[in-house]
Amino acid sequence: MTHRIPGRAGMLAAAVSAALLIPAVTAATPAAAVTPAVTCTSAKAGLAAKLKTDITAALRNRKGTVAVGLYDRSTKTTCTLRATSAYDSASTVKVTVLATLLWDAKKHNRYLTSTEQSLATAMITRSDNDATSKLWKQLGLTKIKGFLSAAGMTKTVPGANGYWGLTRENVTDEQKLLKLVTAKNTVLSDSSRAYILKLMGQVVSSQRWGTPAGAPSSVSKHVKNGWLQRSTHGWRVHSLGTFNGAGHDYVITVLTQDNSTMDYGVTTIQNVARAIHRDLVPTQSASSLYAPTSRPSEALVPVPPQG
Repeated sequence: MTHRIPGRAGMLAAAVSAALLIPAVTAATPAAAVTPAVTCTSAKAGLAAKLKTDITAALRNRKGTVAVGLYDRSTKTTCTLRATSAYDSASTVKVTVLATLLWDAKKHNRYLTSTEQSLATAMITRSDNDATSKLWKQLGLTKIKGFLSAAGMTKTVPGANGYWGLTRENVTDEQKLLKLVTAKNTVLSDSSRAYILKLMGQVVSSQRWGTPAGAPSSVSKHVKNGWLQRSTHGWRVHSLGTFNGAGHDYVITVLTQDNSTMDYGVTTIQNVARAIHRDLVPTQSASSLYAPTSRPSEALVPVPPQG
C-alpha cells in the first residue's frame, strides 16, 4: 500500500597595499560540512565497534539522508545516526495512533469497541489510510499530544489539519515508542503492548520489508513501515521493527528521505538491517524475505496540495 501521499565556501582574502603598508587580513575559512557518524555503545566486548563498522559500510555510497536507531536490551547495545533529525512520518505514525488509542482506553478503564478493533487491524496490518484518518479524527490532537507527553516523545509534532502523514518524528522518539511497546511500563498496559505487537506481527506479506530483512528465523518479527513521495526530499521510506529471540530483545528504527524511488529507500534500510541482525545474531540463518512491490497498492496518504 503506498503513501504517495544536501560546498565548501571559498576563502576570502583581503587585499594588501604595500604602498600604504596596510596589514593583510584574511577571513577565516568556514569548516566543511561533516557527515554524521554512526555511534554505538555496548556491554558486550567488541560488539559496538563491529556494529559501527558494519552499519557505516552498509550506508557507504548510498544516496539520500538516513537516520538509524538500534537498542538491544540483552547486550545493552545502542547505535544511533542522526537520531534527532526530523522526518515526515508517513505511515509509521500509525503505531503512535494505535498506542494513543489504547492509552486513552486504559485511562477510561474500557476495552476497544469492535469498530475500533477493526479500524486498528486495518491501519496496522494493511496500512489502511481511511481507517487511520477515522481514528486520528476520533482521538483528536489533545489526546495524541497527551500520549506523546506521557511517552516522553517530546520532539514528535502531530501533522496539522488531519494530515497525520506529515507528523514530524525522529529516531529518538520512535525508539522510545518501540521500547514502551516491548517492555513493561506505566504508559501502556501489558495487554495493550501485546495487542500492538500482535498486529505488527500480522502485517501483510507485501509490507514485511525493511527492518526485518536478514532477521533469523528463530527471532520473532514485528514491523510497521511508511513510504511517502513529495515534491521536496523525494521519497521518504521508513521502517520500525521489534525483534525477540535467540537470546536477544531489540528494536530498530530506520528513517530515510531524499530517495529517488521507494525501492531505493527500501534497499538502503535493508542493507542496514542485514548488518545489524548479522552482528547481533551471527550464527543464525536468515529467514525468507518479502520484497516490496514496485507499485504498492495503498491509497495516498492525505497531504496538503503541493505548489
